[in-house]
Amino acid sequence: MLLLLIRHAHAGDRDPERWPDDRDRPLTDKGRKTQRRVSRVLGELELVPTYVLTSPWLRAAQTAEVLVGELGLDRPATQTENLARAPDPSRLADDIGEPGNNAIVALVGHSPWMEELASLLLTGSTTGLRMDYPKSGVMGIDLERPAPGAGELRFFLRPGMSRKR
Repeated sequence: MLLLLIRHAHAGDRDPERWPDDRDRPLTDKGRKTQRRVSRVLGELELVPTYVLTSPWLRAAQTAEVLVGELGLDRPATQTENLARAPDPSRLADDIGEPGNNAIVALVGHSPWMEELASLLLTGSTTGLRMDYPKSGVMGIDLERPAPGAGELRFFLRPGMSRKR
């Protein structure tokens, strides 16, 4: 399967007065626009997810909604707390289930956990790979099942790259 690890789109700065619980911070217009563009590029590249899992935090769930809407997917994203905490490949494997070898599964989450998950899947350690993982960034990792060191990097799409298409 191909995992698409997607960091949520731009949500602006933390503002405890507007959002006392940071989990409720929404996407900005800039974030929505960027995510729509990145989602369209995924479609053009025929990297359309079979299904989407997302953190329940608002900005990630909204990013997943944009992805689902832009690509015209048949079903909405499924929320899982496992994308709002330190990576645990066995729990994510349970969330993903058995989608099949040709499946594309999108996981929408947060920094630093997306970086840690990518590193864990590619190197076997959450600290084995350092990266600049921008908001709306998409990393494609080929693997059979989420497990430490089980993945092979297929691509890393940075949102700025989508402007050049």
